[in-house]
Amino acid sequence: MTADSAAAVTVRPAHEGDVPAIEEVQEAAGRAELLDGVRAAVPDPERLVLVAEAEGAVIGWAKTHLFRWTDGVAPAGHYLGGVTVTPAWRRRGVGTALTATRMDWLAGRAARVFYLANARNTASLALHRRWGFHEVVRAPVLHGVRFAGGVGVLLAADLPGPCGISAGGGPR
Repeated sequence: MTADSAAAVTVRPAHEGDVPAIEEVQEAAGRAELLDGVRAAVPDPERLVLVAEAEGAVIGWAKTHLFRWTDGVAPAGHYLGGVTVTPAWRRRGVGTALTATRMDWLAGRAARVFYLANARNTASLALHRRWGFHEVVRAPVLHGVRFAGGVGVLLAADLPGPCGISAGGGPR
């Protein structure tokens, strides 16, 4: 993210009034999302839903999940949910800012965080490795999520403390 784009983007917790804007982000990105789950997550104190704003509009969003149970090889714990950024704002650090903010929030709540990704989503896998995520296991279903192409990846990262974003734009 350049200095200009960093100053132009604000990340904040979502509120219920943001759900229509989140839906617009999903539509612009060509992704389907069950917004009932987002509506339920926004007021939940054990989860975090964030929006990224620029130029007065929501341009991206992300969330966390808390699974209280183990499901096969997928352990109980806090998980990063997906990140969606409108196409015009991709590759400008928005996903990094949303992920750093979620990691900082989770650092005060857990010693370890998990993430599920489709094995074919190499961009997401690379993004999360920047925060120390490492592969734990591959499976066709993880916490009820079935993956296109048949293979999902469970990743984990230890949380020693707030990660933030360094002056160079990456995790510190």
